[in-house]
Amino acid sequence: MGLRLREIPKSWYFLFFVLIAYAVLFFVDFSLFVLVFNFFLDILVKILPVFILVFILMGLTNYLISPRFLMRHLGGRGFKKWFFVVIGGILSTGPIYMWYPLLADLRKKGLRFGLIACFLYNRAIKIPLLPVAFLYFGWRYVLVLSFVMIFASVFQGILLDRIINGKGGVK
Repeated sequence: MGLRLREIPKSWYFLFFVLIAYAVLFFVDFSLFVLVFNFFLDILVKILPVFILVFILMGLTNYLISPRFLMRHLGGRGFKKWFFVVIGGILSTGPIYMWYPLLADLRKKGLRFGLIACFLYNRAIKIPLLPVAFLYFGWRYVLVLSFVMIFASVFQGILLDRIINGKGGVK
């Protein structure tokens, strides 16, 4: 029973192609190979702490946040869940790719797609950048823009939930 090409997950193809490219580069231009490989190691060293932090956060979420806890605070109907998701999105920091695994984990525990969309939308509002925005655009513009973004995030979250889970929507 040999391994067939169709049985290999498609996500592994990219890795195979990169390894083949490195092997070809190793034999064709060794100095360029060393340069590219050192660049790869520099990037790996920079993102490794983020990956470790993501795994720690996912572990903590698995330990501390049960589906029951999540549904009690972010399930059902009401204003409270949207408020917490908006505030969480505004206060969230760090690169966006750090949040995707954590949100996917929360999704598996029952967090709705609309709340995830609302959270991601509100990441655009950054408290440390507000003074600079006030300086360049004025406080009225920044307040109106922030209000519109918050309102639009909740509206889009509700709309997304209705499209995905509602009548005629994709489940």
